[in-house]
Amino acid sequence: MKRTPLLHAELAQAIACLGHGDMLVIGDAGLPIPPGPRRIDLALTPGIPAVADVLRVVLTEMQVEKAILAVEAIELSDGRLPAWCTLPVEPRAVPHEEFKRLSAQARVMVRTGECTPYANVILIAGVTF
Repeated sequence: MKRTPLLHAELAQAIACLGHGDMLVIGDAGLPIPPGPRRIDLALTPGIPAVADVLRVVLTEMQVEKAILAVEAIELSDGRLPAWCTLPVEPRAVPHEEFKRLSAQARVMVRTGECTPYANVILIAGVTF
């Protein structure tokens, strides 16, 4: 049995396969997933699972070096990081259109049931040594 909280086998395997600099996107239910990145669809119903819940568990498995958010997510939160965005690093903010272009380069895109606008984050893998 695993010792960490992530039980979803496909997501755990995808994280284990990431190399330094690889990107994993955690997205809301409406974020377009382009051809190319591996899609892991966790969405069950609107709001379940929430981006915050998926992010919290992914961070127990993944070494994050950098993170990227859409500027619009910060604007909707009165200039602060959104409440769902608990990251071990200070994220870089880019326009949503650029966020979507960057997402096309991701190794993995995780779709949640989140229905909050712009509740998306790109996590860039670091190394533990």
